[in-house]
Amino acid sequence: MNVLMVRAKIREENVADARAAIEKVIQALEQAQPAGVRYAVTMLSDGVTIVAFLELGQEGEHPLRALALPAYEELLENLNQWRAAPPTVENMTVIGSYQLF
Repeated sequence: MNVLMVRAKIREENVADARAAIEKVIQALEQAQPAGVRYAVTMLSDGVTIVAFLELGQEGEHPLRALALPAYEELLENLNQWRAAPPTVENMTVIGSYQLF
């Protein structure tokens, strides 16, 4: 299984906005309950760095983009303004997991 990891540092003045937008995406996913979507966002201990994990589809497709969730599109648009530096994007292959992926 492949997982996309995105790490982004947010400007301090935008952290609350970013958190609210992320919560909105999670709520939209909880309401839609799309099959096969695994997504999590965490905040590092520095209080300004978010790390998002998304399980990619079998063909490497990005399931959130395929859903066309307005909340997710809004988050992506705003992150460009909120971030302090360009995000780091990594593709990972899970070799072991206990109920996370």
